[in-house]
Amino acid sequence: MDILEDLAHRLKLERETRNWSLAELAQRSGVSKAAINKIENAQVSPTAVVLVKLAAAFGLTLAGLLVKAEGGDRLSRAADQPVWRDPDSRYIRRQVFVRPNHPVEVVKVELPAGQSVTLPASSLAHIRQVVWVMTGSLTLTEGGRRYDLADGDCLGFGPPAEVTFANATDLPCTYLVALARS
Repeated sequence: MDILEDLAHRLKLERETRNWSLAELAQRSGVSKAAINKIENAQVSPTAVVLVKLAAAFGLTLAGLLVKAEGGDRLSRAADQPVWRDPDSRYIRRQVFVRPNHPVEVVKVELPAGQSVTLPASSLAHIRQVVWVMTGSLTLTEGGRRYDLADGDCLGFGPPAEVTFANATDLPCTYLVALARS
């Protein structure tokens, strides 16, 4: 199976385990029934925003959903870390470390030049996170407040709010996100 099929299977399993119809998941997530159906049948690759909304409806983080789709043990070897590309922004998300029984998750993101991703406040409802810029520049807007981050800068997020990660430069930006479930 590939990641698209793994995600499709996991999303359908999460929905059916809860005895939710497509309509109920659509209502809880804000994602249309038609889109969910196409995702569950591996007909389309969902965007990061859609996956975050679906994960939040299940009470999961995006990383938690991806790790459930991929499986794994305590050791996270580089060659085995799931990598996912957002079809809209083309950002690349590497799940460096996540385990269902561990409170910390680590994600490495490569955001291409000129791209941005906006995530809803619901995606941060049950987590606390810190972003650390490894290379490049990142403009992070959290709940209307703007932060311009450069190499080595680190920002701890506040209360759940809509957040936009933007790379307004001509060079890619790589950053690390550390998440802790609250």
